[in-house]
Amino acid sequence: MIVPATLRSRGILALKGMLMGAADVVPGVSGGTIAFITGIYDTLLEAISSFDLRWFRLVFTGRFREAYDKIPWGFLLPLALGIALSIFSLARGVSYLLNNHPQELWSFFFGLVLASTWVVASGITPRRLQFWSFLSVGAVGSYLLVGLIPMSTPSSFWFTFLSGSVAATAMILPGISGSFILVLLSQYHRILEAVKTLDLYVLIWFIAGAFLGLVSFSRFLKWLLSRYSLQTLAVLCGFMLGSLRKVWPYQEVLESAQFHDKVVVLKTRNVLPLDGGSEVVLYGLLMVAGFLLVLGISALARRAQKKEELVHD
Repeated sequence: MIVPATLRSRGILALKGMLMGAADVVPGVSGGTIAFITGIYDTLLEAISSFDLRWFRLVFTGRFREAYDKIPWGFLLPLALGIALSIFSLARGVSYLLNNHPQELWSFFFGLVLASTWVVASGITPRRLQFWSFLSVGAVGSYLLVGLIPMSTPSSFWFTFLSGSVAATAMILPGISGSFILVLLSQYHRILEAVKTLDLYVLIWFIAGAFLGLVSFSRFLKWLLSRYSLQTLAVLCGFMLGSLRKVWPYQEVLESAQFHDKVVVLKTRNVLPLDGGSEVVLYGLLMVAGFLLVLGISALARRAQKKEELVHD
């Protein structure tokens, strides 16, 4: 594993973490997708996998120095710092946009997710029948998943822990949004409020669950990518395509419910913008902006990766 050592490379890692954190805040967008298009996905899985049973044994037997040396902190700390900064700084802004300008936000992220699918799929060869078959399975599964109605769930500590574990597992999968999983578990607004108000009781249980989910699932995902790379990547591309159902800006509300002082949308249907007007132009421009942003990030990431490879060579 190549671990960045220079201040500049760690700053770039922190910026990539901020992009991942921004994506993870919004339901329907995956931080794993950002990790993929910025070229750090494999390194991220390997770094998370360093927290294995041997590491826990070292910690519990007091061999802290060996435990410390086993983890690529030069990679993880800048990335985690960027993710945390982005989540805590954007929580209020994203909450405001979701409540007041949801169509504009979804339009931008529709373009982002569509371009992310294009970037990931363009790096997969050969794209034969097997690729399209697995992509279709992933797309159908993701499409059905994002159409599920959010359930009613408890707010106890054990469910907060479980929610963190499941959401973090989804966060490292390109195309599956951890935030959307929280929406399905009826925990999204609760966790977002905990971030905004620094509710440590909720955050500690959630982060503990997220750590467990990341550590346990990353090893399985790493094994899948090493043994069945084409099939796994094809399914992940399908996940991203299917998740476009969630971020399509033109939706008709079919079912809603009153929870305390808020109206929560339970079920929607995607529709076409038949009326036209200036809003269609605005949403279209935001989609294009999201699409071009991802292509730009991908191009900059490839350029930076080539420079790093030349330095190490």
